[in-house]
Amino acid sequence: MKRFTVITMVLVLVFLSILLFYEPYSMKEAANRYNALYAPRLLYWGTQGQDVKNVQWQLVKWKYLIGKVDGIYGPETYRAVRRFQAKNGLRVDGIVGPETAAALGITLSSTPVSAQGMSRQGDEYLLARAIHGEARGEPYVGKVAVGAVILNRVRNPKFPNTIAGVIYQPLAFTAVADGQINLTPDKDSIRAARDALNGWDPTYGCLYYWNPATATSKWIWSRKITLKIGKHWFGI
Repeated sequence: MKRFTVITMVLVLVFLSILLFYEPYSMKEAANRYNALYAPRLLYWGTQGQDVKNVQWQLVKWKYLIGKVDGIYGPETYRAVRRFQAKNGLRVDGIVGPETAAALGITLSSTPVSAQGMSRQGDEYLLARAIHGEARGEPYVGKVAVGAVILNRVRNPKFPNTIAGVIYQPLAFTAVADGQINLTPDKDSIRAARDALNGWDPTYGCLYYWNPATATSKWIWSRKITLKIGKHWFGI
């Protein structure tokens, strides 16, 4: 009888341990997973769908956008969003996130994203477009390096915390300013984006790159150069 009581007490202690430690961890894990999987959407150049249509309807209604409502976030929608943001005291980045959406009077739907807090497929393609626009003709490692710089900025508190935010930050990338961001990326650019997202950083943490033959910013020359890949110089 005494032996039975000891065994019972041990089982009760084990059960209590599970309740005290395992269940809270599982609840926290589930909450983190939910937050990661259903983060608010960001709408930016190249996004398509009903949310884009809702944005366009509001912009047309308030005469920021002159054109058709087609659900495609193209250059006209991008410029109209920037005009709306400037007029309403919002951050002028051409991206419709929760704050801009609220000012427009719409609610963005939630979209499944990866456990890293970003839509892997969507961000991979957007990153590939940026790489293709910025580094066409560069060696493959140079393409990956450009993607790595963008991702390094996402992780740095001085820059926007999303790939879209970094890429479409005003005056950040020539490919956005001249429209090359909208070219269809080739297989190498897509593969380079994938490699960068998987953690390959040939720049070892650089936040900037530039072509010394075409750079017009005097400020960029104040950056410390750490390496050169192809025609690009990389620095911090």
